[in-house]
Amino acid sequence: MASTTSSLALSQALLARAISHHGSDHRRVSLVPSSFSSRRRNAASSMTKLRSLPRPLVVRAAAVETLETSTDSSIVDKSVNSIRFLAIDAVEKAKSGHPGLPMGCAPMAHILYDEVMRYNPKNPYWFNRDRFVLSAGHGCMLLYALLHLAGYDSVLEEDLKSFRQWGSKTPGHPENFETPGIEVTTGPLGQGIANAVGLALAEKHLAARFNKPDAEVVDHYTYVILGDGCQMEGISNEAASLAGHWGLGKLIAFYDDNHISIDGDTEIAFTENVDQRFEALGWHVIWVKNGNTGYDEIRAAIKEAKTVTDKPTLIKVTTTIGYGSPNKANSYSVHGAALGEKEVEATRNNLGWPYEPFQVPEEVKSHWSRHTPEGKALESDWNTIFAAYEKKYPEEAAELKSIITGELPAGWEKALPTYTPESPGDATRNLSQQCLNAIAKVVPGFLGGSADLASSNMTLLKASGDFQKATPEERNLRFGVREHGMGAICNGIALHSPGLIPYCATFFVFTDYMRGAMRISALSEAGVIYVMTHDSIGLGEDGPTHQPIEHIASFRAMPNTLMFRPADGNETAGAYKIAVTKRKTPSILALSRQKLPQLPGTSIEGVEKGGYTISDNSSGNKPDVILIGTGSELEIAAQAAEVLRKEGKTVRVVSFVCWELFDEQTDDYKESVLPSGVSARVSIEAASTFGWGKIVGGRGKSIGINSFGASAPAPLLYKEFGITVEAVVDAAKSLF
Repeated sequence: MASTTSSLALSQALLARAISHHGSDHRRVSLVPSSFSSRRRNAASSMTKLRSLPRPLVVRAAAVETLETSTDSSIVDKSVNSIRFLAIDAVEKAKSGHPGLPMGCAPMAHILYDEVMRYNPKNPYWFNRDRFVLSAGHGCMLLYALLHLAGYDSVLEEDLKSFRQWGSKTPGHPENFETPGIEVTTGPLGQGIANAVGLALAEKHLAARFNKPDAEVVDHYTYVILGDGCQMEGISNEAASLAGHWGLGKLIAFYDDNHISIDGDTEIAFTENVDQRFEALGWHVIWVKNGNTGYDEIRAAIKEAKTVTDKPTLIKVTTTIGYGSPNKANSYSVHGAALGEKEVEATRNNLGWPYEPFQVPEEVKSHWSRHTPEGKALESDWNTIFAAYEKKYPEEAAELKSIITGELPAGWEKALPTYTPESPGDATRNLSQQCLNAIAKVVPGFLGGSADLASSNMTLLKASGDFQKATPEERNLRFGVREHGMGAICNGIALHSPGLIPYCATFFVFTDYMRGAMRISALSEAGVIYVMTHDSIGLGEDGPTHQPIEHIASFRAMPNTLMFRPADGNETAGAYKIAVTKRKTPSILALSRQKLPQLPGTSIEGVEKGGYTISDNSSGNKPDVILIGTGSELEIAAQAAEVLRKEGKTVRVVSFVCWELFDEQTDDYKESVLPSGVSARVSIEAASTFGWGKIVGGRGKSIGINSFGASAPAPLLYKEFGITVEAVVDAAKSLF
């Protein structure tokens, strides 16, 4: 009985989190195992509207089995057309959107959501649900139509009618933070397929760690639809390469092979053999030649994909973009614009659709309505399985519950190391490694890795091995030189479960390769921890190609992002304490290559404020000057303060480790650190001075670097670029 109660508490905790996030009391969470439904339908004898391929394709001949189905063929046709016309009508009403993809992908999407996927529409966050990602996010009305038919409360008829409007639950691209039932935020092409790799990695990792011979508590698939544009973006190849290497057998990707992009036929720029590329990447590849009406071909392809457990599957589905439109199908004009009133009417006539805009036939509603009770039963079944698991394996169950709910173990932060001024100095990248390993011992969902720089970023978890195809239970992720794919995969991991906390690492300057994924982290509220070492000209001889200058300022400008630049061990530990707890905000830690001292006055608690005083010989909150530093330059500010104090000045030294956290503090606290009556302020940071004006004010001085760096030993670079104690002292004296 105790186990059952605990299992119910788990579901309630997930529900509470969902309600808190979305502000609605009718959105819940759920999980379930089920077998692929065997269903059969006689496919149409001809491929109406299917254009001929513009080039020959060499593919593996796939022996596929036709599945049995008890669903009446007319219901399937009406269901598929319901999806098409909900998309058409919404785009038409908004006079904006992308109708072509939903019209072409409706058959495969219908089969996925109606016949294959396991989910509970009344509990969108159920842990063991199958995940679906629409990587081609511009076709989001496909997904909204599916959620509406399946019975998700987040997409009602009025939501469809307010597509792309202010405050609606149906924005112009899928947003996981806006619409329950959306797993990840997509739109920038290629991000979604990489997110899906992260979701599938998470499933494989958790299954390997927690499943037992007598209890499978982690068992779900990740499905994704991607298009030609996703295939062209380099990030998709990075992620697909890793998926093949890792053998993510529960990842099934549908490639919408319609050969149309915004500029026209893909012949103008994209002529590679995608099938052979994916086979070379280690994927199982199947070609469904008739994606327009070949329902049984699609079913058979999915069934075959599920038999291949040691590698991901790409199902290339050849479709006609804008299927059913007499005058715009198979053209770029249907990609990103409403059909227009006349063409909508012509499409209705062509597909024999007599229904009014947004009207779903009653028999279709009735057919889809079964997903609500079926989903409830699936969740109930899983709860029963988990209750038995929890009774037999209490320790494993407690860890898994922490990952599912996002509730951190009590007192976990006590594992973080602390330092005194007498502690040996060290590079903050090394101090970061101490924190990473301390966290991994007490936080079960903590995992991550580097883009082929683990020995330089110092990111290896010493108590774990490498996550590989044969060892998916391990927690060190080897991403290779794939920064962009790495960031997007970590987004998928973070959005799989609230208690999965991924970190990834490279040199700070190479955030340029992954900025797109980092922006999506911030937008989609994925709390990825970005461990960025070699944070300034202090890296030395590698020179300006590797020395970040504008990067700190650019991330300070990015919404919902915490940009940390810790100065020593205590500040590094403080940054990690915040980063681990901020599950809806990504954190970036800019860490030094060079050794730094453990400074007096720094603290974990101070970091929580973003900016705080580390030393002050003034009284009455009226110092003669305030010196402000971050990272390796906080030491310089502290040394300059000592020089000025010997000359009789009162000096406050402030660590500004995270601007964003300081901005969150009360006005009284801000005044206690940076009193408005003190205009003599000097900042020092070995980076662009952009943005420092709001901190030092119109009279203050900012010392930094507004040009590219150079190749030389670090001490010489600091001298030549004027990042020195003398420069700070001179700037301060100019303000007296």
